[in-house]
Amino acid sequence: MVKLIMTWNIKPGREQDYFTYVLKEYLPHINQMGFDVTDAWVTVFGDRPQILLGAVMPSASQARRILGTDEWGQLNDQLLNYVSNLDFKLAPHKGGFQF
Repeated sequence: MVKLIMTWNIKPGREQDYFTYVLKEYLPHINQMGFDVTDAWVTVFGDRPQILLGAVMPSASQARRILGTDEWGQLNDQLLNYVSNLDFKLAPHKGGFQF
């Protein structure tokens, strides 16, 4: 199992549009691609990314294949209308919180 760990900050003044996009389009697309979203965290204090999203997939090769698709790129290009400092990585799934 592999875990996709994504982080970003919501752009000031874009919060409502961000939440609409993420809940109605972004998360459903991630699920349709085969990722199982397991956790979402919000930083309320400290110098860390505002949002951390975790999603798992059975295999690293399958995850890498999806992350290389045009569909993945377009999905994240749209997300960049609402967020800054978008970053993601794949890590072995260990369960629970991972950063």
